[in-house]
Amino acid sequence: MRIVSEIDQGLHAPTKIPKDIKELKEEAPPPPSTGGVAGMNGMSGGSAGGVFGGMMGGSGSGPVINVKPAKPIGPTRISSGVIAGLKIGGQNPQYPPIARAAHMQGTVTLHAIISKSGTIQSLVAVSGPEMLKGAALEAVKTWRYKPYLLNGEPTEVDTTVIVNFNLNGG
Repeated sequence: MRIVSEIDQGLHAPTKIPKDIKELKEEAPPPPSTGGVAGMNGMSGGSAGGVFGGMMGGSGSGPVINVKPAKPIGPTRISSGVIAGLKIGGQNPQYPPIARAAHMQGTVTLHAIISKSGTIQSLVAVSGPEMLKGAALEAVKTWRYKPYLLNGEPTEVDTTVIVNFNLNGG
């Protein structure tokens, strides 16, 4: 075994490129003994399944432990694009007359918690023009979604809902 003193001092970039590179030759490992080692599968004297299989009397596969994944605590975070594809109903946002008169347009971002049954459980405006936030909140509260399935079971969803208000699009 060779110990390099540079390891103790940390790694450093070379200050110059060497002209020749020395090749290190290592000795080959000794061949396995013919007597075998108890518990080593494939060697004489070994047992199927190695030490653990030999101790437990197993066939080599060891014990089988069925572990169910832990259920997530709280709502599962899902992207707004995925959730938008699960929308099945609800009112469209109505452009507020005062915002239309002021030629106000923009995007309202909402934070939503959607229940296991697909209804809006919690809704908060995160950003957007003040004149448009109320209309966005009022409409999105009525939206319904197909339940989001995680491991085949409906789960609560934590997501972002984007509502665009555009004067040209209504």
